[in-house]
Order: sequence, then structure tokens, then C-alpha cells
Amino acid sequence: MTATQYHVWEKVEITLVAEADYANPYTDVEVWVDLTGPGFERRVYGFWDGSHTHRVRIVAMVPGEWSWVSGASQPDAGLNGQRGGFTAVAWSQAELAANACRRGFLRSTANGHGLEYADGTPCFLIGDTWWAVPTYRFRWYEDDEERPIGPEMGLKDMVRFRKRQGYNCIAMIAAFPNWANDGHLPRIVLEDGSHLRSAWRQAGTNSAKDMHSEGGRPFLFPGRVPGHEDVYPDVDRINPAYFQAMDRKVDYLNAQGFIPFIEAARRDGMNAWQSCYAWPDSYTRYLQYLFARYQANNTILSPIHFDSGHATIASRDFNAPANAVVQKGIPAFDTLLSCNASGSSLSNFGNSDEAHWLTLHQIGNRRHHNSHWLLTEIYHEAEPPRPALNGEPFYDALSAPYDVGWPPGIVPGTAESARYCRSGHYGSFLSGGLAGEIYGAGGLWGGDIEREAPYRLWDSLTWASGAEMAHLHAFVWSEGRRFQDLVPNAELVEPNRTHQLQGNVGWAYCARTRERDLFMVYFEAGCPAGRLRGAAYRGDYRAHWFDPRQGAWSDPVILGASAECEIELPAKPNDDDWALKLRLA
Repeated sequence: MTATQYHVWEKVEITLVAEADYANPYTDVEVWVDLTGPGFERRVYGFWDGSHTHRVRIVAMVPGEWSWVSGASQPDAGLNGQRGGFTAVAWSQAELAANACRRGFLRSTANGHGLEYADGTPCFLIGDTWWAVPTYRFRWYEDDEERPIGPEMGLKDMVRFRKRQGYNCIAMIAAFPNWANDGHLPRIVLEDGSHLRSAWRQAGTNSAKDMHSEGGRPFLFPGRVPGHEDVYPDVDRINPAYFQAMDRKVDYLNAQGFIPFIEAARRDGMNAWQSCYAWPDSYTRYLQYLFARYQANNTILSPIHFDSGHATIASRDFNAPANAVVQKGIPAFDTLLSCNASGSSLSNFGNSDEAHWLTLHQIGNRRHHNSHWLLTEIYHEAEPPRPALNGEPFYDALSAPYDVGWPPGIVPGTAESARYCRSGHYGSFLSGGLAGEIYGAGGLWGGDIEREAPYRLWDSLTWASGAEMAHLHAFVWSEGRRFQDLVPNAELVEPNRTHQLQGNVGWAYCARTRERDLFMVYFEAGCPAGRLRGAAYRGDYRAHWFDPRQGAWSDPVILGASAECEIELPAKPNDDDWALKLRLA
């Protein structure tokens, strides 16, 4: 055997070919390799990939000599006792600069509140919500021809567009629960009288229409939901071709420096799964399959897209399958695990004593400024400390009925809608969302491409609210990685609250380092700049206003703190929303 050379953190794929036939290799066969390298010795599980083919995907975490030997749950000579090895070498500095994913998988910073790559380089995620990426709606072209943003564009064109705006993360759902337009499905009643909700029942959007990929659908039909075998798939029979098509997209995102945030499935398909299939074992198997398939890609993985508390299945029901997979050692390379939450992942799944799997917290699906406190709660109460982000703040455009209770009259793609988005992102960041922020817009999150869709992919991709995420990036990084030392405390700025709970107008947010040498503040539109508390005793601060619409800084002014450690702030340039940075001079 001649060793092959790979870079560290470069995916290495091991192919094992079974000699025997199995009725359902997805459920009947488990494969792995025992991987050994410098300071590393772990069992890495693989997955069935169609016909007699099984694969195990691995990475070298450090340079040096690596070797492996295969094993399986079946006494199959093609799967057991295979051996191999390779030499891992470091990337050059130029190669690292060209693609941050080569720096290694994301991990928590030492203080537990921020993110960094494996080589210690700090990271702040700027993401976009493209849940339907694995499907045909995000078109895949084999060529690299650049197509204009419009009906003929493909995934590569969208990634290039967002990359120029500073994005580095894409959120997606691996497998949708239903595969045809379910907006007119009858309520499904099981034999015991219980009801199953259909997936993505949504008037006015096209999110539930035909979510197949170039490889078909993720599970096979017919299913086993009594009387509705043609509606719900058989989740014990997987379709590898679907995930092979998804592989190409995940690989491309990594090649462009993007971290895919991959959620296993959406919660509303779980009612049927839990009721009609072996729970939690069947779902544990699926998580093992998905995590094993993508554990050698630079990703964030998630056991469930739990975006609503209205599902009949409870959020904590997912702890059992997720904990079981992690206890088994999957994913093998310390990939962060997270979850788009109904409010807060901390409240949905509990702390680490319950949710052993949860290593990156989120809040989401709360569109108003009165939800940002959930990030501050995570900052102070997650044990051990975990980074956190807002996975679904205010979306630029959602169609009825989901915008009920939102401020009326906000037109998608306008300056007013963008202002609400900025409140969601800056307010979340300064409330403890030091891991990053994920943008969302109508058309994008549902993968809408039909002519009758109110907003289509190419419409909302170019809205100003999406482009303004580049300015958030500039504000966050204006003091280098010092933002990872910020402690959220809105009480340091006054005034900071009105009685208006819903909406994104009239409030303020603040975070400060423990050394009191850096304040970062955000004022929503309609909130005056009053004063700061908790400054250094009689300290002088260099203050800059930051325009979140243009990404421009004002000329600095020197502001002095009193003997009471308070700073009187100058008036905002106007009554719109503004950010402010103060650094001890």
C-alpha cells in the first residue's frame, strides 16, 4: 500500500464494497474505521451509499502519518479488515488566506462565548437562510459559468453573490418531511384518534411544492402512515442518490469558504415519524447516517429544525436520539452541534446535563426586540458557557399568516423593512450573540421559484437588507477579535426600553468588556442617545458613530467619564437607528 498525501482538514473518503447482499443496508449494516494519527485514536462511523457501496469520511486534524482499519456489524470480508493510510501536510499561508475552511472546524473560544477555527483564527458567522439548498430549487450547474442573478441563476451564482458581500455561512435543511404541495392535504387522523399535522402548510408561499433534488427524494415511498402511505415516506428506507446530489453542494460551499449549517429535518414531519416508526431508534439511525456523511466537511450540524413550539412532538424528545449519537462518538471530529430553536435552544432542550449534544446555542423565530434577552440568558446561564447566535431574527418579508402581529404596512425590500432587520442583527449581537447572525428573507428561506410566488429567490437576494450584513461585519470586527470579550448588558445605556414590546423601534443595546476599555452600543430608530454607565473612572473615550446603512464611521470625538463613571452621549446624527463604539483613549 502506497500512502497518499492530503492536507489537514481535507476530506478523505474511504470506499468499502460489501460482498454480500442485504435487504436494507441502511438498517442492517453498520461500518466504521478505527483511525489513528498523531495524538488521535477514534472509531469513525460511515454510511451506506447505494448498491454494495459503503463510505467512511475522515479528516486529519494535524500533520503527520495517519492510518485506518475497517470494521462492520456484519461478518462481510469486503467491509472488515481493509487497511489504508496517508500523510497529512499543512496548507500554505496563501492557501489558508484563500479559504478559511482550511483552518479547521469551528470550536468555542476559551471563554466559551465566541467561535474560532481549529488553528485559533477568530470567526463571526454571517449567514443566509436557504433551507431548501439540497433541492432542485437551488439549481446545480456542473460548469462554472457565471449567470446573472435571475431565473437562470444557480447555486454557484448565489454563493458568489453572497461571498462578495462577506457572508460565510448558509443554513439548510437536509431532508424535508413531505415532498409535494401539502397546502391542501386533509388532516391525517391515526387509528388511535391522534392527529398529524402536515408540513409547511402555508398560504401564499410555495415552500411545500415538490422538494426533490436531482437525485430524487431523501426517503422511499410508500410510507407506513396508515391510510396515507403516499403522503409520508418510509423513513426506514433512505435514498442515497438524494444525498449524493446534496454532497456536491456542501462540497462547493466549503470550497468557497462557507460553513454549511445542516439541520437534519423539520419538526412538523416528526409527528408521523414518532407515531408510526420506532422512536427514538429510527431517528437515531437517521442522525447517525447524516452526521457520518458530513462529519468530514467543515459544517455545523443539527438534529432538528425545531422552529415552532406548536408541534405535537416535544423539543426534549430529540435529546434522546441526539445524545445517543454523540455518545457513540458521532461526529468524530468535534463538529459543533446546534439547533434552530423555537425561542431558545437553552429553553427548548435544556442545559448540558440534559442536552449533552448541544455545543452551539441559538435563538430564533421571534421577530421582535423583546426576544433578544434570550441570548443574554444563554450568555449567563449556559453551563458550561456556549457560543450563541440568532438563527432566525426578523425576516425581510414573510407572507400571511405568519406576519400577523408584526408592525403593519412594512413593505418587503424597503428601507423600513431593512431597519427592522438591522435591529434584529445588531440587537442580537450586543445581547450576547457573539457567534454570529443569520439573515433571512422571503423567497430565499422557502426556495420560491414559481411564477405565482410573492417573492422569488432572485428578487429577495438583491434586497438592501441582505447587502447591509457587510456593514454588520465591519462593525463587529472594527476592534479585531475584541468583540469576543464583550459582556452583554443593556442596563449600561439609558434610556434603553419603551413599553412597546412588539416591533423593533425605540430600544437600545449595549455590551462592554470587563476591562471597561470598549463599549459597543446600538440605538434603534426612535431611541435617543442618553448616557452610558459603568465606564472607567474619569476615563476618556474615543467615540465614533457608525451608520449601519452605509457602513461609514463618523469622525471621532473624545467623551469623558465622570467620577460616577457615567458618560453623557452626544445626540444621534438623526432619529434613525445608529451604532456607537467607545474605546478608552
